[in-house]
Amino acid sequence: MTTEPQRLQYLEAMGLTAWTARYRLPNARETEACEWELPTPDDGARQAPGERLQALLDAPAEASPAPTVPASPAAEAPVRPPPGERKARALLGGLVPEAAPEETPPPVASAPAREAAADESREALRFALQVACLDGRWLVVQPGEASPSPLAQRLLVNLLRAAGVTPEHAPAFEPFHWPQIEGLEVQAPLDEARQGLGAFLAGRARRGWAPERLLVFGDDATLTRVLAIDDGRSTALDLPAWQGPALETLAESAEAKRDLWPRLLDWRREWKGEAKGEAKGDA
Repeated sequence: MTTEPQRLQYLEAMGLTAWTARYRLPNARETEACEWELPTPDDGARQAPGERLQALLDAPAEASPAPTVPASPAAEAPVRPPPGERKARALLGGLVPEAAPEETPPPVASAPAREAAADESREALRFALQVACLDGRWLVVQPGEASPSPLAQRLLVNLLRAAGVTPEHAPAFEPFHWPQIEGLEVQAPLDEARQGLGAFLAGRARRGWAPERLLVFGDDATLTRVLAIDDGRSTALDLPAWQGPALETLAESAEAKRDLWPRLLDWRREWKGEAKGEAKGDA
């Protein structure tokens, strides 16, 4: 059973602010007494929510009995995560997937293959992006650490207006970078990067994000690999996708703007939910 201090600790680790009443309301039920572990001045600087969550997931089981050796391989029970990890996973609502138990032992790899796998496991994929969601429907992504410049944002608004894409609010970009926490062991760099980006977008669903399409302005080799855009679709996000020149490139090149013009007509149909060829005068 999760105690109230534990519950508040999990919420804090997830970046959620918990509020507690300072005064007892009239006729309110009396608060149950419990042990509170207060921080001391020697605890050091506060950790970021992601770091605290990772610490909870990595924490050893509390008062876990020593495992017993099964009588035979057939009687071996599947390995379950410790109680603290199971609670954190439950609070995350499935954003942190549990690894399925292995049914068969992995094949024995040669020494060079093991060394290559070890080298890869120590290197996380690194990328950064700026993302906005138009009316919760279309994701607009620019690779890089820096937010789009005022000139680039004005150009984006003008391009969307010319395409008939008219969101209620101007695009508001938010940053995302991977990895979120440095120094963690990495087993599958590409899969973990995709899961991290997917978890970020899933978290934004609480604010009404329900992406239908992806627009990427600019090219970054690592991000392109993570998104896996091929033949007009991002297989990683399972969304129709377009990737083209960076906004800064479009601002400086009249030729790039002309090349983009046919695509703007398609965006207008897609934003309005029209099938290709339904809107007359678009051709």
